[in-house]
Parts: sequence; structure tokens; C-alpha cells
Amino acid sequence: MRNHEAERMQGIPFSNIRAIFEEVDRLKAQGRQIVPFHIGRPDFDTPQHIKEAAKAALERGLTAYTSNYGLPELRQAIADSLAAHNGLQVDPERQIIVTVGANEAVLLAMLATLNPGDEVLIPDPMWLHYFYCAQLAGAQVVSVPLRAEQGWQLDPDDVARRITPRTRMVVLNSPHNPTGAVYPRETFAAIAELVEQHDLLLLSDEIYQKLRFDGVEHVSPGALAQIAERTITVDGFSKTYAMTGWRLGYVVASPLLIDSMVRVHQYTTVCATSFAQAGAVAALRGSQACVTAMVEEFDRRRELVVAAFADLPGGLQPPQGAFYAFPAIPANRTAQEWARELLREHGVAVVPGDAFGSAGEGYVRLSYACSRADVQRGLAALRESYLRSLTP
Repeated sequence: MRNHEAERMQGIPFSNIRAIFEEVDRLKAQGRQIVPFHIGRPDFDTPQHIKEAAKAALERGLTAYTSNYGLPELRQAIADSLAAHNGLQVDPERQIIVTVGANEAVLLAMLATLNPGDEVLIPDPMWLHYFYCAQLAGAQVVSVPLRAEQGWQLDPDDVARRITPRTRMVVLNSPHNPTGAVYPRETFAAIAELVEQHDLLLLSDEIYQKLRFDGVEHVSPGALAQIAERTITVDGFSKTYAMTGWRLGYVVASPLLIDSMVRVHQYTTVCATSFAQAGAVAALRGSQACVTAMVEEFDRRRELVVAAFADLPGGLQPPQGAFYAFPAIPANRTAQEWARELLREHGVAVVPGDAFGSAGEGYVRLSYACSRADVQRGLAALRESYLRSLTP
């Protein structure tokens, strides 16, 4: 049989992160104990009140399709949360779609707004989901370099220099995956000026917004008046509420953009799981003490990570948010080589930095969302491997 794969798929690889995930599963099946620094999944269980709300929804028969836009009570809860915490005033009837994870929200936004040949500006290193969703839409990604010596902060001048007549969208992710950087208000203000001046769209992925440390501020660009109509805000429940397997996210935009996105949603997933959405209502409406406790524990683990790299030559820019660190690797290794060595010789799974774009070479991403015992064991192995590399 001839190859029937669509041409658009020829440049779409299997996810490097998921490939590591599969390799870890194979090693664990062989009896190996692996430190799971590779996956962005909180080691906490979903809070009990959220699970109880979903179970109650099942018991009362909430098992049918919902509106394509999602449960009305969930959209209202999202709108209330955005108003209270993000400064966004949105119409829950016309400006919100509940999606199958934030991943789907990104895909909807790109398929609904990008044309073949359009250019999308994305800071590099990046979560490569943005890159390949843009490519599936026929667009071209233009990388905007982030630099460790600048704390992985985005320089708006670097964005400005890459805008062309074909530029259609800028993608921002703060707190940032994989570096843990959080962009300040002045960065968003400068990007907003560029977006307005050049008639662009801004996709803001805010999935880690509640996971911040040292009192740093989170800014939602959709709350900036001059670009409110141009901003597509993406968020979800996976990270903040330890609901990764529930597959619930949402996208917020102007009614015109939502009208385009919901048509993609209709012909793909139709709606997010009904009873899971009831759990999300409880997540937003219930006590946030579970979130506070989780962030405090992540902060303690973050401090362990920062201390472990403090005296190593490459160093580490202390992460300000999310639950990722992006340390430099030994000078005599590539990211892929060191990641393989750590996994096979030490049982520590990290993601090579080049899995997040060319600017990630020379680094690895580690997620400290695993247990504190795993963090300590993994850091000891990392230091041992790193110090051994310094011996002639």
C-alpha cells in the first residue's frame, strides 16, 4: 500500500517528552525505580471535594453531551474567577469555550485564526505544542530567542525585529514552560503596543498562573484595554488542581474569535466530558486551600533545586513560577547525551532542552512536581553526574 499520510504530517514528529514518558514506562516495567523529573504532572491527588462533585454529577445522571461551549455553570464560574483574579470582564455565554485540556484550546485558536503562510512569533525555548499546532494550521513559526543571562525574560525588541507583513500571531506563556520565568507587566505592555500597531493576535497561555513564587505578579494581557479584543487566553485545571487526567481547559476570546473556534470544536471533540466539568465547577467555587498548600510545597522543592545547582559551573536561573527548572548541562555533553546518561545510569528522567527548540540546547528541563523524596534523590544523582563530568 502506498503511503497515505497527509503532507502536513511529514514535519510533525512524535513528542520528545512523550517518547521519554514511554521509555520511563518500559524501564519501570523492568523493575527500575525512576525519578520522574520529565513530566509536568503534580504528584498530588485531585482534591476530594472536586472528585465528590464529579461523582455526584454521575449519580444524578450528568452523562450526556453538554453545550459545545460547556456547562453554563462552569462558564459562569470561569468568568467570575477571571474577574476576581485576572481583571478580565467576559461574557460567559459568548466568550468562553470549555475544552478537552488547554492543549485543545491552543489547537482551536490556531486552526481557527491562522492561514497557510502566516507567521507566528513564539519565544524559544518553547513548549513545542505551540510550534506543531501552528504547523498543522499551515503557518510558519518564527522563534524569538530567550537568554539565560537575561533570566529567560522576553525582550520586546527581539519581537519587534521579527515582525513582517506575514506575521499574524504572537504566543506568550507566563509562567513559562520550560524555564519557570514570569514576564513582568512592562513586558506585556510593550508587546501589547506591538500587537495593536501591527494588527496582530496575542495567544496567552496562562496554565501555570497560580503557581508563582516570591510574590511575583501574574499579568493577563487580555485585561489590557487596547488589546482585549485581540487576546486569546488559554487556561485549564490540570496543573493548579492536580487534574491532569480530567482533560479540562478553556479558551477565552472576543465573540468573533470564539465563533470561529467553536466551529472547530464542534467537528472534533464536540464537548468536554460532562461530569468532569461538574468537578471543575467545584474546583473554582470551593476552597482554594488545596492550591495554597500545593504551591507552598512546590516552593520548598524549588528551593532544593536552586540550592543543588548553586555551586555548579553552568548554574541555574531560579524559576519564578510553574514547577520547572532549566539548568545548564555539563559543557562536555549535549542535552540529549546527558539526558540519556541520567536515565540509563542513574534512573533520573529529564527532558533535553532541545526538545523545546534550538535555544534549549545546553540545558535540560526538570520538573519538581514529583515527591520531595524523589526530588532529593534525583538532585543527588544530577550533582554526582555533573561533578563527575568535571573530572579530567
